[in-house]
Amino acid sequence: MSLAVIEQIFYFVLVLGVLITFHEFGHFWVARRCGVRVLRFSIGFGPALLRWRDRRDTEFVIALLPLGGYVKMLDEREGEVPPAELIHAFNRRPVGQRIATVAAGPLANFVLAILAYWVVFFHGIQGVMPVVSGVAPGSVAAAAGLQPGEEIVAVDGTETPTVQILGERLVRRLGDSGTIRFAVRAPDSDVVRESSAELSRWDVDPDAPDPIGDLGLTLYRPPVPAVAAAVQPDSPAAAAGLQPGDRIVSADGQPIADWEAWVDYVRARPGRPMSVVVERDGQPFSLEMTPRSMVEGEQVYGQVGMAAAGVEWPEEYRREVRFGPLQSLVRGAGSTWDTSVMIVQSIGRMLVGDISVRHLSGPITIAKVAGASAQYGLVSLLQFMALLSVSLGVLNLLPIPVLDGGHLLYYGIEAVRGKPLSEHVQELGYRIGLFLVIGLMLLALYNDFLRL
Repeated sequence: MSLAVIEQIFYFVLVLGVLITFHEFGHFWVARRCGVRVLRFSIGFGPALLRWRDRRDTEFVIALLPLGGYVKMLDEREGEVPPAELIHAFNRRPVGQRIATVAAGPLANFVLAILAYWVVFFHGIQGVMPVVSGVAPGSVAAAAGLQPGEEIVAVDGTETPTVQILGERLVRRLGDSGTIRFAVRAPDSDVVRESSAELSRWDVDPDAPDPIGDLGLTLYRPPVPAVAAAVQPDSPAAAAGLQPGDRIVSADGQPIADWEAWVDYVRARPGRPMSVVVERDGQPFSLEMTPRSMVEGEQVYGQVGMAAAGVEWPEEYRREVRFGPLQSLVRGAGSTWDTSVMIVQSIGRMLVGDISVRHLSGPITIAKVAGASAQYGLVSLLQFMALLSVSLGVLNLLPIPVLDGGHLLYYGIEAVRGKPLSEHVQELGYRIGLFLVIGLMLLALYNDFLRL
């Protein structure tokens, strides 16, 4: 098992463990405040790795499989309860207390997201200006009249000071139809002009999501020299004798201006030998290199196994978004709300077919994104944790039996009718809900394996 995979597993367990702990603690904390006796608080499923009890005889468990958790409460539906303990049974509590106990789990996830966003905004988000360098003909960006050199300062009335925030705003329009509005500013100008274009069930490639690129935009990046920062062992580049620090001068007699030109040249030649001239310590060398063939969906492309050197962004392109403690809290709450709305809208668009179900992701994709986020630092990891926490909260509130939202649906009906639904109806709902949840999990795992 490679170090990268180990890191992905570690951060996956870390992020998921924090989310699950907050969620289950919400149930636990409110249950105790309502006088319900909690028998077990478990993080994970399967064999127990750690186990202890508190003074109220609640068993706390950390189990082997970190893919969920649960709070087991005293309940007549799950076993005989001594008469003296009936007052502490969950099913005997007023329906309002049962609703509060069930809703507390998803609400705890929203609180966690607000706290994570608060830290992010207070610490500061570093990024670069979204400056247009190219517009694809016939694209949404071309229809909006965006021009190279212009900075995109807002989308749909929301400021976009960095490339990351621009991408986040565009993601909210996936599967949407209607007008998308841009505010742009020309170079060395304070004048902001408005432009717009029409979307029609706009979507992106689920396997390689790039909302900025799929809108028809190429954003400015400093030229990256075609210099090898690292060479992958057992790769075509290593076999050819390429070393870190070598600069690609030409390939098959064609000059290579920068890293992008080199990548384009290699990708277009899977399995085809190339004569490459490199510069090492000021001296030219000729190498023979054959890119290996890589398959991505129906596309076959070349790869030689070398990484680019880093490049410094000009100071005038750098941006930092930072707020004071109170404003950060307000921004955190706003981001949590906006993200919740986006997820609900995305679910709706997926149900009607405006967004492909291939956007669903499972534990493998979550692990990969968690590991990648951690590599970019604490702020990136917290942003991903906040997004995942909101997702967990929203999904658990869906009115599907076996989820918290299904329980809330049952208790809401009970509050209106004055009596609960029959056990037969509830059991039927649980079976349908279990079928739906397992089906979604299998679909998400299937999408994960396709992405591999």
